[in-house]
Amino acid sequence: MFLSLIGTWVQSMAQSWLVFKLTNSAFLLGVVGFLSYLPVSLFSLAAGALVDRTAKRNLILATQLIFMILAFILAFLVQHNIVRVWHIIVIAFLNGLVFSFDAPARQAMVVELVGKDHLLNAIALNSAAFNSARTLGPALAGVLIAIVGMAGCFYINAFSFFPVIVALIFIRQRAFVSNGKNNTFLQDIKEGLVFIKGNRFLLFLLSLVGMVSIFGVSYVILMPIFAQDILKSGPMGLAILMSANGLGALAGALNLARLKNAESNLRILKVSVIIFFVSIMLFSLSRYLWLSAFLLVMAGYGGASSMSMANTLLQISTPDEFRGRLMGVFMMMFSGLMPFGNLVSGSLAHFFGAPIVTFGGAVLTLLIFLPLGKKFLNEKFIYS
Repeated sequence: MFLSLIGTWVQSMAQSWLVFKLTNSAFLLGVVGFLSYLPVSLFSLAAGALVDRTAKRNLILATQLIFMILAFILAFLVQHNIVRVWHIIVIAFLNGLVFSFDAPARQAMVVELVGKDHLLNAIALNSAAFNSARTLGPALAGVLIAIVGMAGCFYINAFSFFPVIVALIFIRQRAFVSNGKNNTFLQDIKEGLVFIKGNRFLLFLLSLVGMVSIFGVSYVILMPIFAQDILKSGPMGLAILMSANGLGALAGALNLARLKNAESNLRILKVSVIIFFVSIMLFSLSRYLWLSAFLLVMAGYGGASSMSMANTLLQISTPDEFRGRLMGVFMMMFSGLMPFGNLVSGSLAHFFGAPIVTFGGAVLTLLIFLPLGKKFLNEKFIYS
């Protein structure tokens, strides 16, 4: 998966460069980014229900194959110089659609591989792989675009899915056990929502993920403004800031990977969220590049720790029959709300400035989280 994620980041960077080269339009760049995540908002609930109805390994095998085919198609179009913007938009939307099914299945499959005792460690290592790729992929993309061109980048991404597919084939498939109900697909979705609604601990965790997605992660989309206009550091400053954020996230994930269990570490979630938002608040006030970079290391650390811990607590608090649907809602709250949060933050930053919007979002979320966290993170709502 680590190799595949690097390939995905290489394609993402090359795709953005291709769109800009074809159109010279920042608006169309935003459209492609928005459509890449829109399907997660629209289809994650249905995807979660499907995950609970099927063997997860087989579903992930199918999504990886489709990802690979889409990458080959895009590479072919670029290589033969017949690519058009609408091709990229359609492929971006289809990738987002496949991702909306792949992500819940991948998350729900982890507990089948390692069991609940090692779930936190596995989720943290998964986060470490993602954040390592997030640090290496964009840098590698810049080199590869110059060496092999954009078509080469897309071919590299396509071939990067082979190790994942081989690994999945060699994993022993856990026999799929039906829940014994004769529900329709819509009834399964409704049942999952009713289960979540009836568990206040799950509602709190999912609400926290949603708040982080809308008000927290949007600082990343505003990073070029901080680098160029606030810190006066240009492209090199932007690279430093993004790398610092990725390194902090990697450190947070690796720190969680060494912990023994999640139940005795509820306080880590609370502390991590506070570190995340306080670091973002201070970052919005900083006018010095290296201080800002240090604060982004702390923000990355707190963000990766809090989301990995929230994911773990959600999964160990959920019976197996609902895990796919819960992970569908989790992905909808995290990735599905992110483009809307970016849209709101970008619009507000246009009128009020990036520092004010970033600071205000962090303060608002902390004011909501602290009283709720004091209540729910001090009570035993863990499913057994």
